[in-house]
Amino acid sequence: MSTLYSNSIFWIDTDKIKPNPYQPRRDFDSARLQDLADSIKQYGVLQPLTVSRIEKIKEDGGLLTEYELIAGERRLRASILAGVSQIPAIIREGDTSMMKLELAIIENLQREDLNVVDRARAFFQLTNEFKFTHNEVAKKMGKSREYVSNSMRILSLSEEILDALAQGKITEGHTRPILMLADHPEEQIVLFKEILYKKITVREAEKLARKIAYDRVRKKEFMPDPEIIELEEEFQEKLGTRVHIDRKELGGQIKIDFFSTEDLRSILDLINKSNIEKRPEEMLQNYINQNTEENIVSFSEEVLVAEDDRSKDEIENPIPLEDDSDLYNISNFSL
Repeated sequence: MSTLYSNSIFWIDTDKIKPNPYQPRRDFDSARLQDLADSIKQYGVLQPLTVSRIEKIKEDGGLLTEYELIAGERRLRASILAGVSQIPAIIREGDTSMMKLELAIIENLQREDLNVVDRARAFFQLTNEFKFTHNEVAKKMGKSREYVSNSMRILSLSEEILDALAQGKITEGHTRPILMLADHPEEQIVLFKEILYKKITVREAEKLARKIAYDRVRKKEFMPDPEIIELEEEFQEKLGTRVHIDRKELGGQIKIDFFSTEDLRSILDLINKSNIEKRPEEMLQNYINQNTEENIVSFSEEVLVAEDDRSKDEIENPIPLEDDSDLYNISNFSL
């Protein structure tokens, strides 16, 4: 294929264009896709797609020409939705699988179309499938190595948290305090729900993460009784919320976190029932945990976005999480 042919724009049947198997983007907002389809109906496709040409030999010996999408899947989907039969495209030749992935990632990053989770998965694909180092990925994307490493670290979070992040219900900054509790998945979920439902900022989430870490250290240093720890964990498993047993010389206290009066009633029902037919996590999933010493509050069912209150410099140059290696050191806390 000549250079002139490669750089020319051709009109190609939409049904002959196959999706890019290396497309890093997974989520396509249906409302925004419909808006683009309406625009295409009125003005047409203003920016051509990028495709590669694939020729196959048919059973009868003839030649079948197809095209594999490299960049522009959102425009292709919207065009099909708009009922467009042909779409403008630039045909490239000689691209390897790695080059197709690289082009797809770069195009999405330049257009800011990739959400945080898709970006992390794209970086992981480059390192896992194509054996790029973090430094090499950073150079390809025009980012720092820390940016790439921190982006990929979020993939260790649960699918529930990743879905909320991809949908914009929490910010990328909120993942840092959650990741501080990587060794305690139950506490991660508790902190995630507090961020999600209370709409707390990044700095507030970091304070909570450190408080949880302090509680863990205090438990280890000042309450080494394994039976008490076991009972505390059993309470938490049965009630589906954070429980703290404060043992004193004579007796002690049990503190159960709750969010609303309905939450309290659910906890009471669980205590009264000898046979629990439904898991506590499912009964309490619509509530958020809050210490019993705090005021009872209610929240709107409307999902808002928690605020990322870090400065621009903190966002662009995050401190590596490795700096939190001494997070659980009791010497870092004061009473």
